[in-house]
Amino acid sequence: MEKIPMTAEGLEPLKAELQQLKVTERHAVIKAIAEAREHGDLSENAEYHAARERQSFIEGRISELEDIISRADVIDLTKLSGTTVRFGASVTVADVETDEEITYQLVGPYEADLKKHKISVQSPLGRALIGKTIGDTAEVSAPGGSKGYEVLKVKFK
Repeated sequence: MEKIPMTAEGLEPLKAELQQLKVTERHAVIKAIAEAREHGDLSENAEYHAARERQSFIEGRISELEDIISRADVIDLTKLSGTTVRFGASVTVADVETDEEITYQLVGPYEADLKKHKISVQSPLGRALIGKTIGDTAEVSAPGGSKGYEVLKVKFK
């Protein structure tokens, strides 16, 4: 079983979603199925089929979350330091062509959120940045061609 690197901050929403599905959603869908059964003929009962489909989704998501959580390798970011880019680092990069600067934090695949400037270590940019130090250039293959990013700052929280 392959471990999944994750921050404690990234693990919490997954645990909360699992709890919500198990405690609230699972019971609500069971109740909906029971109510739909009371309406008679199940072969033409759209409410019943929708509730069963919802139940299937919920059970699948519960299994997926349990698997992710069981394989989570929580990394304590407070114990990390240095100038080499690795998991948990906040990296400020500059586009080599436009000099536009942006800061990303490298996180696990299940906590990546581009709107919050968190990218997965498994993303093309994340993979290109791993192991780089200040002043290094990372080349990333993009649909529009290759892009270069210069590492300006590396910081650990």
